[in-house]
Amino acid sequence: MDKNILFVAIQAAVKAGKKIKNVYDDPNADFEIEKKADNSPLTIADRKAHEVIASTLADTPYPILSEEGKKIPVEERQSWNELWIVDPLDGTKEFIKRNGEFTVNIAYVRKGIPEAGVIYVPEKQVLYFADYAEGAFKINNVTEENLPASFDELAACAHRLPYPQEPDHTFMVVASRSHLTEETEKYIAEMKEKHGHVETVSIGSSLKLCLIAEGKADVYPRFAPTMEWDTAAGHAIVRAAGKEVYQAGSLLPLQYNKTDLLNPWFIAE
Repeated sequence: MDKNILFVAIQAAVKAGKKIKNVYDDPNADFEIEKKADNSPLTIADRKAHEVIASTLADTPYPILSEEGKKIPVEERQSWNELWIVDPLDGTKEFIKRNGEFTVNIAYVRKGIPEAGVIYVPEKQVLYFADYAEGAFKINNVTEENLPASFDELAACAHRLPYPQEPDHTFMVVASRSHLTEETEKYIAEMKEKHGHVETVSIGSSLKLCLIAEGKADVYPRFAPTMEWDTAAGHAIVRAAGKEVYQAGSLLPLQYNKTDLLNPWFIAE
């Protein structure tokens, strides 16, 4: 996609991350409120992030599909050949647990395929971004104040993904911290039979897909429900890093802006 437009999405994600971090760091925020009540820090952070993303992306040619906008009529959104798929705050359980493993996700989708993506980690100030034509990148210590002025400047100081694999690399399976199912445990057991020693790592939000893109993890099986906005940005970054997110039991990749926004089970590798 146009690098200038992608850079707008990067700016939107970093701005949203700052809004989330302000709520997250508020000493008066009551994190015992776990439901999305209007006065919960989760809801406040989610809403503030969505507002800044929507206002920033309003300058681009593409409409937005997000959890907040899921009531858009199917016929209307399926007429969109190009769109943004946004999750303003992915990893709600991790946000409430205060473990820092939550992200801002923005994906550019064309004809059902995630072509570009941005994931920002507010607590760690880590930014992942990718375009299928340009590649996938990671950069640390990114804030709204020190963000470079263009996509090219940002890419020039970022690390290209995936990282080179260590010669003594141990096969790694990444799993959800909050959604480890019986099917996932069975899959991990199968990987141990196939590869011998297998390491497992649990982490929240779209960071699981980021580990696949980095090459630090070899496979991410997800045998539990996810929505399109949970995976679109990470899927774009995984694709740009030369990997894929397949529907479980199939060689077909996940598709987006479907009639039903629920993802099938999948395997990223």
